[in-house]
Amino acid sequence: MTVSLNTAFLLMAQYNGAAVIPIDRVRDDYFSHLTTEKLVRKISAGDIALPLVRIEASERCAKGVSLADLATYLDERMAAARKECHQLCG
Repeated sequence: MTVSLNTAFLLMAQYNGAAVIPIDRVRDDYFSHLTTEKLVRKISAGDIALPLVRIEASERCAKGVSLADLATYLDERMAAARKECHQLCG
């Protein structure tokens, strides 16, 4: 699926044009039900289809999510919700 320009533009505004958003901010804004450590584990295990950017090879390095990848992820989740709604409501 391609990135929706609307979602990407909104995220650019939300994150002041940052190319990579720190994982803590992504967690605060979209995964607040998880701890940061749990979110990183779920992403690393493939339970959440969101590529994790590691700034260095170290496990302790700064981690984040590409703005474009986050836009794609959100667009896919919204499409799934619309499909489910359409199936339920006709």
